[in-house]
Order: sequence, then structure tokens, then C-alpha cells
Amino acid sequence: MEDEKNLGKILIIDDDEDVLLAAKLLLKKHAHQVIIEKNPKKIPFLLNNDTYDVILLDMNFSKDITSGKEGYYWLSQIVEKDPQAVVILITAFGDVEMAVRALKEGATDFVLKPWQNEKLIATISTAVKLRKSYKEVDELKKAKKQLEEDINQPFKNIIGTSNQINEVFKLIEKVAKTDANVLILGENGTGKELVARALHKRSSRKDKVFVGVDMGAITETLFESELFGHKKGAFTDAKEDRAGRFEIANKGTLFLDEIGNLNIPLQSKLLSVLQNRQVTRIGDNTAKNVDIRLICATNMPLEEMVKENKFRQDLIYRINTVEIHLPPLRERLEDIPLLAKHFLNLYVKKYRKDIQDITQDTILRLQKYHWPGNVRELQHALERAIIMTDSKILQPEDFFFLTQKQENSGDVVTNSFNLDEVEKGVIQRAINMHAGNISKAAKELGLTRASLYRRLEKHGL
Repeated sequence: MEDEKNLGKILIIDDDEDVLLAAKLLLKKHAHQVIIEKNPKKIPFLLNNDTYDVILLDMNFSKDITSGKEGYYWLSQIVEKDPQAVVILITAFGDVEMAVRALKEGATDFVLKPWQNEKLIATISTAVKLRKSYKEVDELKKAKKQLEEDINQPFKNIIGTSNQINEVFKLIEKVAKTDANVLILGENGTGKELVARALHKRSSRKDKVFVGVDMGAITETLFESELFGHKKGAFTDAKEDRAGRFEIANKGTLFLDEIGNLNIPLQSKLLSVLQNRQVTRIGDNTAKNVDIRLICATNMPLEEMVKENKFRQDLIYRINTVEIHLPPLRERLEDIPLLAKHFLNLYVKKYRKDIQDITQDTILRLQKYHWPGNVRELQHALERAIIMTDSKILQPEDFFFLTQKQENSGDVVTNSFNLDEVEKGVIQRAINMHAGNISKAAKELGLTRASLYRRLEKHGL
């Protein structure tokens, strides 16, 4: 029966056809698949094209009947290609000493010829459990590594008491405990990832992994590899098997940020995976089931993009069972005092500065500023002021750089013929016109997002 076939996929390599046939006849009742091979030179090909739960390897082949050197050689080749391979050696009664040496060199166990059927099955069954534990440890390591990469956040909580942010809190509480797909909408810097993490922490998956992916930073050529994974040798730089973000996030939450940046072909590939809840690694033929809670975010107008045939309507239906709109900072100015105090405490500790407070006049100046970069810009402003000030209390003049930006908030008027100055002014105007929305500003300027980011960095904007 199918449920009794718990030995997985087995590869047997032996130059004795009788041994191969006898083993296959016995094991096919207990294994999902049994592959037999007479020629050990085909081992590299077999390992490059598939993975096996257990490999049974003969110690001696026809060219070298008794020394076991061929067995050692092919064992080393297998272990080199797959360090977690589970190899059981097939050896004659008089070769036990060689088998013990092979165990030290990476073999898992050995069986003697002629074997006892029940003992062979028991040995393989134990080996399959070992292989499974290797896989589980490997998946845990990958998930831990991803967590460590993602966990270094500047702050962990969403700060605010305004009506607008309280509405967001209510939505998070309602939606978090469900597995509904969520689409978070908001300008750059409003805290979309913080909301995604808050949803995860309040969900039934809170003890599982949270995996974030910046879709705007993934090139088209790396899209499938990053999200769906690849097998070793699938392409030039595929040095080892790699799980994609979908696999790593299995049983947990997958957060796809900047999803509006995907082109139509990549949207189609993503939609297929979301519909089937299965991923296939590049270079593999086997689909893997994935169980994820999906959260997406964007600062782009997806509905308008649908009308312009730049975004698939069916993908929107798939990703936004519930929408959460994050207000820009200029619409919740009453939250600025709390946010400023939060960042003050954060950076005073980080930079070991003796700064005790922030004046009310300073708060008022911060509340008068437009904040095109939203909370992220406020955070950077506090960090810069704390680094540069010599005062023990932050003063309005510590934020002089914000005043300079405000003076440029209207039309750019300059008598300068310096191209850098003109470019800086035009870029500032476009950003102000679109309230800090980088995608819209880039479109207004006829630039890509990446090009605009480079110019922002160049001009210190």
C-alpha cells in the first residue's frame, strides 16, 4: 500500500545485476522509487539531476574486486556533491574492516552480502529518518539565517495615538488572527513593513518565520531563483541547492514589499504560485507544496495600473482580501511628538549622547514641515540632529536642514546655470509635487526609480 512506502527514493549502485534486481524487487514494495545503476561512472550524472533519500553503494567493482578503493573513491565523490547524502555500503563478509573505515569517511552504515531482507529494510528505514533529520536541521538553519537578516530593524513598534493610526490598529487586530491575504498601501516611509510584522506577531503563525522580500530590489533574471529557489547546476552561478523565499517562509508569513514594481510576465509567474500554492525550483521537476500567509505592500496606484494594463486584475484579487491604508505623516501631525521622543531615546543610546529632551518649539517646527519622506524621513532627521548637536536639549536650529528643504518646496527659481544645481532643484520640485512618492516623481522626471534614487543620494536629498 502507498502509505507503507516510507523509504522514499533509493539509488542502488552495484556492478552485479543479480544484486541490483534482487534489491529492487525487495525494496520497491517499501520505497516510493528505486533506481538501479550498474556503472558507477554515472554517479555524478545521477546526483546532478536528482536527490535521493538513501544511496546503496557497492564497495568493490569489477576493476578492483577486493581492495575497496573504488568504493572509497565513489563514496568521496558522493559526499563531495552532497555533504548530507546518506550512503549505505554493500560489502562482502570479509570486508567489514574496510566498511568501518568507510564509516569514518562519510558512510552512514553498511550491509553484508548476502543480506537478510528484514535487516536491510530496517537499516534503510533508519537511514531515511537520518536523512529527514538532516533536511529539517538544514531548513531550520536557513530560516534562522533569514530571520537574523530580517530582524535588524530600526524600531519594532508602530508609534502613534492619532485617529488615523488607531484605525490602522483596529484593522490589524481584526485581520491578524485570520489567514487572509493583506495588501498594505501607503507612501514610502509610512511603515508598511512594521504593519506587516505586527500582523505576523498577532497571527497564529507568530512562532514561525517572517520572510520579507523587496520586490523592487530583485532583478528580473533573479526573480524565480530568489522566490522559488534553484537546484545545484541549474545555471552558471548555482553552486548549491537553494530554497526560495516561498519555501523558507513555509508555515510562516511571506511579505512581498513593492509588489507594484513587478512587470506583467513576473506577475503571471507569481499568480500561478499563489493559485496552486506550489513552487518548483529552477532545474527541478518536482513541485513543493507551500503553506504561507501572504502580505503585500506598495506605494503605487494598482487600480490605475490595471486600467493601463500594467498590473493584472486577477493578481489584485489574489493579494488583497483586505486592504490597509497607511496615512502619510502630514495627515497625523499629532503623532510627531511621540515619534520624535521615540527616536530621541533610540539614538541617544546608540550614539551615547547626553541629550535629555526636545523643546516644544522644536516639536512645532517639526509639525510645520511637510515630511515628503514620512516617518522614515523624521527618523533620519532626528538621527542627524542628535549626531550634530552640542546641546543637551534639541532646539529648532538643530533642524536647520528641514527649513532649507521647505524654502525649496515651491517652484524652483534659480539664476544659476550650474547643471547640478538646476537638476537638484527640479528633482526637489518633483518630489514635493508628488508628496514624496518616488515612483510618481521618477515618472514625472522621465527616470527609473533606481536612477532617481542615485540622483537623490548624489544631491543629498
